[in-house]
Amino acid sequence: MAVKVIIPTPLRAYADKQASVEVQAKTVAEALSALTGKFEQLRKHLYSDDGRLRSFVNVYVNDEDIRYLQKDQTSVHEGDTISIVPSIAGGAR
Repeated sequence: MAVKVIIPTPLRAYADKQASVEVQAKTVAEALSALTGKFEQLRKHLYSDDGRLRSFVNVYVNDEDIRYLQKDQTSVHEGDTISIVPSIAGGAR
């Protein structure tokens, strides 16, 4: 099934400057694997050395946070949109 993965602006430099990519997947894990298969440089920004999604990387399927669903095993369907949203820390002092 084709799903659209939205790539946030800070990570587009590692994805040939693309804002989104369509991949074939049945789960979020498959979609992210396909994405990092196309753009290997993204892997270090999304995953820790032990292969887990980094804690500051939030992933949504059609605006639903996967942390409250089945995490990376959340099913996706034709036409779904996966959004990668890195947490941003800091601010003015």
